[in-house]
Amino acid sequence: MTLPIARLPQDIAPAAGSLSGRVVLVTGAYGGLGRAISLAAARAGATVVITGKRKRQLEQLYDLIVAEQLPEPVIHPLDMEAATPRDYEALADGLERDLGRLDGIVHCAASFGGLTPINMHKPDEWLRTMHINVSAPFALTQACLPLLARAPDASVVFVLDNPELVNRAHWGAYGVSKAALERFVEILHQETDTTAIRTHALLPAPMRTALRHLAYFGEDPNTQPLPDAAADAAVWLLGPQGIAARGAMLDLRQR
Repeated sequence: MTLPIARLPQDIAPAAGSLSGRVVLVTGAYGGLGRAISLAAARAGATVVITGKRKRQLEQLYDLIVAEQLPEPVIHPLDMEAATPRDYEALADGLERDLGRLDGIVHCAASFGGLTPINMHKPDEWLRTMHINVSAPFALTQACLPLLARAPDASVVFVLDNPELVNRAHWGAYGVSKAALERFVEILHQETDTTAIRTHALLPAPMRTALRHLAYFGEDPNTQPLPDAAADAAVWLLGPQGIAARGAMLDLRQR
């Protein structure tokens, strides 16, 4: 791990309106963490563009946000396994045409097929995981950089996983992809450090998600907290206060 470590100030809570007027794109928006971040960003005043490959689940999230009388979100179905660079360019063009701006991206979409030793790892699953977890975030971010660069204060947040765990045996492509993603965050930060675009890594503490349940299937999921704390931290990174963690890994694990 080479990214500098940042810590969240004590007792932060996203202030109402802290993201007012901003447009935030969330990938994997109906997953455990993606859903929590989408709701938290909307509660902070952002117009949230929710993406994922299952339209029905996006519609359910849309209904939840609208039911709270929050800023109306935008549904953009996006299969990050099948999407091409042209699809990402079309997304960026659509955001510019329909919303006129983009102020932040939170990359929550992830692929994890379970703990598997290398000699049993299916090559197709390896390639799929590396694509969704590394190549797709690169392609989406690259397509959106011109639009982000026009915002007065933009941020791109990448979700990592505990490197002390995922660099161990049987974490396979998922562990490798998270290490690669960390390098990407570092390189992108160096290339944007003098611009209005901030690059962040978010390292959540253990939380109750489907991905964790797949890795720790013998664990009672109710022993872990919901992803709300990580969602609040993501909103903090998306707002102006997040400049304090620019180019760093915001570590939410217990000290």
